[in-house]
Amino acid sequence: MNASRTARERARAELTREIKEEARRQLRISGAQGLSLRAVARELGLASSALYRYFPSRDRLLTELIIDAYDALGERVERAGAPRAPEAPDAADAGVHRARWRARCTAVRAWALAHPHEYALVYGSPVPGYEAPESTIGPASRAPVALLEVLRDAARAGALHLPGDALAPDLHEQAARTAELIGMDLPGPVLVRGVAAWTQLLGIVGAELFGHLTGSMDPAGPFFAHTVELMADSVGLPPAARTDL
Repeated sequence: MNASRTARERARAELTREIKEEARRQLRISGAQGLSLRAVARELGLASSALYRYFPSRDRLLTELIIDAYDALGERVERAGAPRAPEAPDAADAGVHRARWRARCTAVRAWALAHPHEYALVYGSPVPGYEAPESTIGPASRAPVALLEVLRDAARAGALHLPGDALAPDLHEQAARTAELIGMDLPGPVLVRGVAAWTQLLGIVGAELFGHLTGSMDPAGPFFAHTVELMADSVGLPPAARTDL
């Protein structure tokens, strides 16, 4: 009985994977707005009723695709620039913090260029009528938290130039609430600058991906690299020679 259940579970997992792959193919052709459960079922040779047993609605399928995209990006960024030792780098290795920042920012761009339609799904225009559920929050936080971890480690090592920003009371409250939510002990001004850098990173990657730099900063590689260094300056990371991690 256990063997039979395991076989059914494997079959279900395989068909779920095929459904998602076909849905991603449709995203590349017609975007999230054009995603259709009936079209997915037709391409896979399934009855619509059979597909609904796996994904009862288009929104449920969209949610799964969104979570997968966030997790894939988050994993890519977390692997990039990971500390070489279990402990955080110390102040004597101050340059490694900027190198980790650079590696993680570059990982966001690399993933986006390799998966433009999935990047558009999570960071492009909202899908009309779709409201992301709470289950997407954790996966969505992985990549930005990975960047903030670099600042946390640099601050712990005494290698971060702490900004003297005076935050407005409401912004200070937002920063404190966010720090508590993600479980990260960061001064409010550092966290705010980190979030500002994250939004700038999304902006420059989106501008390249969606063709807004064509005819100006195209190819965008040198412009992107320079902007990453400017962001590192803004968040207080010490300068370092470029190194591969």
